[in-house]
Amino acid sequence: MDPPRRTVRIVLALVVLSSAAALVTGYVEATRTADRVTGDPSVEQAFREGNQSPVVGSRESMTVIVTDSNAFVTDENDAPRAQAELVAFAPDGSIYYYENEHTRYWDIDPVAGTNATVEFVFADHLDPGECDGTVCTRNGIEQVNLTTGERITVYSRITPGKHSTRWHDVDRIDDDRLLVADIARDRVFIVNTTTELVEWEWDAQSDYAIDSGGPFPDDWTHLNDVEYVEIDGRETVMVSLRNQDQVVFIDIERGLREAWTLGSDGDHDTLYEQHNPDYIPPERGGPALLVADSENGRVVEYQRENGDWVQSWTWADERLQWPRDADRLPNGHTLVTDSNGDRVFEVDRDGEVVWTASIGFPYEAERLGTGDESAGGHSAASLELPAKGPGSAENLADSTLAVRLPPKLANAISYLFPRWVGSIELVSLILLLGSSICWAVLEYRWWDGRIGLRSPLTVKRP
Repeated sequence: MDPPRRTVRIVLALVVLSSAAALVTGYVEATRTADRVTGDPSVEQAFREGNQSPVVGSRESMTVIVTDSNAFVTDENDAPRAQAELVAFAPDGSIYYYENEHTRYWDIDPVAGTNATVEFVFADHLDPGECDGTVCTRNGIEQVNLTTGERITVYSRITPGKHSTRWHDVDRIDDDRLLVADIARDRVFIVNTTTELVEWEWDAQSDYAIDSGGPFPDDWTHLNDVEYVEIDGRETVMVSLRNQDQVVFIDIERGLREAWTLGSDGDHDTLYEQHNPDYIPPERGGPALLVADSENGRVVEYQRENGDWVQSWTWADERLQWPRDADRLPNGHTLVTDSNGDRVFEVDRDGEVVWTASIGFPYEAERLGTGDESAGGHSAASLELPAKGPGSAENLADSTLAVRLPPKLANAISYLFPRWVGSIELVSLILLLGSSICWAVLEYRWWDGRIGLRSPLTVKRP
């Protein structure tokens, strides 16, 4: 073996071994450090075993959480992200209710006039035999009594396909009418569940060009949230257009209220693929909007001042990564759902985390007894809440990709890879794959040269 080749082999071998060692170390460390794995193993274990002892901290009332699944298959296994779940934690932190009946869970709201009944949006992927040989999804709204387990299906419809066709949010207007965020058709509609007739709708194409947002028609607006509000005494629908980076307001009688729009397409300093905005009215210190600013990795609030939206509060820490819900509670605290951070947590008026439930890939959370979403909360400006950003990390060694990579890339990696894959593990994986491929190519070329390229295409014939 000539010296140059031997040196190259030694260097590549060292890179492969050190990269593999870093990956193994990261995985082993994750098995004993709950903050770096998907959810809390003790919580997930309690789900599977039906353990009734406290597994999270205590709160004054019940906390209900729904989780999304990022698995490409829905077969049940031990991985917390392999299936979607609905769980209610009792005030003492024990598991009061648990189910995993549906392919996906999305919005969840308390049912007015009840103590322990919730209404949620679900999606079920159906077999091709149920969809004329194609892929389809049943989107629906269901109610369940968390004490008795009694359930009813309120309304459902089948949409073609599954990705970017699953409804994410429904807002109840009254006993008969629901406001639906129809992500499949980029529209919002009001349906009467008694007659099952659509009484009103707004189509995003009536006000937005198809070259805005995401790819048309596959995932154009990704319309992920709706809320029925009153502004200046007029019935108004607030809509989150995720791929346009905007929260918009539609007057039911007059159409889009452009002056009230928060954000603009591509203005990522204001909003970046947000989820679940909550409107806080003037009587509670608004108008204000509390938003889970997902790709920016923060919770942000905007106050309406002199006809403009002005940022009035923001909160983030080192672990916050792709939040998808934030509710202002009546006590001034904020309940935050951090999907890629695998936790739901409560922030007090001083910006400190005072309660946490570690759970795999949560989508939304509700604190029962406090009203629907932020219905009982006041604006950050009226409460004089201090802003907080991800300053010096107490456990910087455990911080994730969110503090080292652009949010879009970090969130994509977190969605596809296990939670224990941090920046060190990612670099190690890239080095391992790159050096292995490079080594294989070099060995092939050296071997090919050693046999003299004696193929029928290269050997000269007399």
